[in-house]
Amino acid sequence: MESIIYPRSPRELMSGWVYLPRFVDKIRLHLAGKLHSDYQENFTKGFDAAWLKAAGVTAETFLAAVKDSVTDGQVADWVRQNVKKTEAEKKAFAEFVLNRGREDDAMKARLKMRKEEAGLGRRDDIQTFVDFIDADEKRL
Repeated sequence: MESIIYPRSPRELMSGWVYLPRFVDKIRLHLAGKLHSDYQENFTKGFDAAWLKAAGVTAETFLAAVKDSVTDGQVADWVRQNVKKTEAEKKAFAEFVLNRGREDDAMKARLKMRKEEAGLGRRDDIQTFVDFIDADEKRL
């Protein structure tokens, strides 16, 4: 069985951006050939794509920036120099990510389906996709 190296929680921050440390971890794992197959289908999609769109950066550009860095500090420096977004824009992105799954019946149904598929259907404390990710990756 293929072992999973979990990326950081989507709740973590880098350069004022929620989710960014997780995306950086996924990129590094991908570049090293260690990104688990469970993450492959949605790599640079879903929340990854949402961050890229919010930041105004292409996937190719950001993957290259992470590839050319060794530390999180270098990635954070790159983001500060190349992503010019306001604190309000970062906050709006955080609100989107941290509340995804609550906004409408379709998203609630999708979250319920994902919880059931993962054997977490009885977990009423899982109210958002971020909660689901953290529970699925055994942090919650």
